[in-house]
Amino acid sequence: MRPHTSRADLGEGHVLSSARHADVVIIGAGVAGLSAAHQLTSAGVTVTVLEAAPTVGGRMATERVDGFRLDRIGQLLNTSYPELRRTPGLADLGLELRTFSPGVLVHSEGRHHRAGVRRSSPHTPRRVGGALTAARALASAPRTPLGEAFDQARLAAALGRIAATPPRRLLARPELPTLEALHARGFSARTVNGFLRPLLSALLGDPELTTSSRVADLVLRGFARGRLCVPAGGAAALPEALADTLPPGTVRTGVRVTDASISSVVTEEHGRVSCRSLLLATGARTAATLLPGLRVPAFHPVTVLHHTAPTPPLREPALLLDADRTGPVSHTAVMSEVDPSRAPHGRPLITSTVPGRPPADLDRRVRAQLAGLYGTPTDDWELLAVHHDPEAVPAMPPPHDPRRAVRLIDGLYVCGDHRDTSTVQGALFSGRRAAQAILHDFGVRPGYSTASLTTAAA
Repeated sequence: MRPHTSRADLGEGHVLSSARHADVVIIGAGVAGLSAAHQLTSAGVTVTVLEAAPTVGGRMATERVDGFRLDRIGQLLNTSYPELRRTPGLADLGLELRTFSPGVLVHSEGRHHRAGVRRSSPHTPRRVGGALTAARALASAPRTPLGEAFDQARLAAALGRIAATPPRRLLARPELPTLEALHARGFSARTVNGFLRPLLSALLGDPELTTSSRVADLVLRGFARGRLCVPAGGAAALPEALADTLPPGTVRTGVRVTDASISSVVTEEHGRVSCRSLLLATGARTAATLLPGLRVPAFHPVTVLHHTAPTPPLREPALLLDADRTGPVSHTAVMSEVDPSRAPHGRPLITSTVPGRPPADLDRRVRAQLAGLYGTPTDDWELLAVHHDPEAVPAMPPPHDPRRAVRLIDGLYVCGDHRDTSTVQGALFSGRRAAQAILHDFGVRPGYSTASLTTAAA
């Protein structure tokens, strides 16, 4: 990924402001911290964002290899994410979202089956009420991953209801591990194992579905109302666009923090920066290092493999799920079909995600599985990169509070997907909540209401 050189450029030598003071110092330039900085600077608050890495984005990083743009984590976004629509800077700067085909392709018993939703536009929320067609948009096969006709009708009705249910009501539902909840709701084993489990495994990074059913309901709601998508040009395009909304000099990369308090932050390179408030926007483990006693959740590891092939194994921008669990890959896509800017002309990019601990013979097993999923030999595919993150997705088992406090004490705040839901929407929304808490304590009236924060979808 290229170094960040936007309006928030560091300038020569990465020298901090001569005043060495800001109303708020934010540690961490991932999407949560940048979201908070956007809200605060828009309200007239001075902000300094300190990032130890040489670039912004945190886990939303993109590596460049031989003309390919390779995401390190491969997080999926959704056009229904409220924070993508309500942050004006993203649209103003031309952030483009590349959508997958509606719904998903499910590979089961040697065939591809399409399950998805019919929507009027790929960029606007669907109108709820009979438009959901997960049971109808299937390949013509006597047996499908969704089960028999009755099972398909039950699934379509359930997804239709969840699409129409406000998030606050979903968060009030009884809470179970997701897999238990799906069975308790009367779905057949074939519907669960053939569609819901592979879909949620891809969206949650949790193949065993130990995640809180409330979080899974929010994710299913987003799936039913929008289209899966990725930022054009790689995941890093989103945090870079957020950084570009900030005043020049706000973001400082390559700055390591050694000590932090409510009134000042000490950096290894540039000494002390004074402030009125401190916001920790790092990952959970780093935040706990700076603030001992802060809870560190368990994590779901994720490994992402990028291959190129002589020809595209699938000429469609589809997300392909393996319902039969024939190997370690939970989902895969020909990303050059989704977003052509991620690959040189004429060279396909196939990106595959392996949740959990990867096997020792990872590439061999992945190639064997992909050969079955795509129906083509993979021996001549070239492995471009393998990215493994043991802490890719904060775990969200029940009981899980998707609105964990962002204000610890007056002047000390924390945000990130570990305070909300483990999604890009959760990280963005957590940053917004932290900014709202800071502005409230500063006596500044924000441009959005508390009610809007309690009802935003995850």
